[in-house]
Amino acid sequence: MLKHRGFPGRLPGTDFQFTIRRANPKGVTKLVARERFRDRAPADKRADAGFMAALWEAFGEEPFERGNLDAGRLSWLFGREVVPAEEPFDPESYEARLQIDVTRARAAFPEAFGTEE
Repeated sequence: MLKHRGFPGRLPGTDFQFTIRRANPKGVTKLVARERFRDRAPADKRADAGFMAALWEAFGEEPFERGNLDAGRLSWLFGREVVPAEEPFDPESYEARLQIDVTRARAAFPEAFGTEE
């Protein structure tokens, strides 16, 4: 499992996790597209925006390996702002390649790109 050095481990001042320390001995947690409802807590929305900002700063438009990025946090963005960068895509692989869909990400999280609307 690739460890993304320099990537924030969590949202500063919170317990919202962005990375994991070690591989899951029971198997890789599958990435699934989680639905984000309008009534989500403001803290959850800040965590999503903070994670997107960290992804953008670390990887930009380039494809990246899932590695030690938290599956739960990725799943809130997966299928919309973060999409598979390879076919076939294995959602249960630490080596899976992902990419930011910049158009959708800028629309959903303008503050993560410094263009708050």
